[in-house]
Amino acid sequence: MPSLFELFGYKVFFWSNENDEPIHVHIVKGKPIANSTKIWLTKAGGCMVANNNSKIPEKDLRELLDTITSNYFVIVAEWKKHHADKDIKFYC
Repeated sequence: MPSLFELFGYKVFFWSNENDEPIHVHIVKGKPIANSTKIWLTKAGGCMVANNNSKIPEKDLRELLDTITSNYFVIVAEWKKHHADKDIKFYC
């Protein structure tokens, strides 16, 4: 499980086995769990909320989305590194 960064106690990560899903990250406060908030990365260089299962408050979620967007290329590079055998797909 590659951990990308931590902000306000929230961990931003992805799983090593993402079942051929489009590129995305998970966010959770505390221990990473399978049912955490999921954020899709878009082909245009942004991101969008797939779900907010971790019930992150709106203010924190906005700041996390800004940080994810700012680190878009770092996240894509890490995804490529850990999923080198697969083509990168985007949700949109």
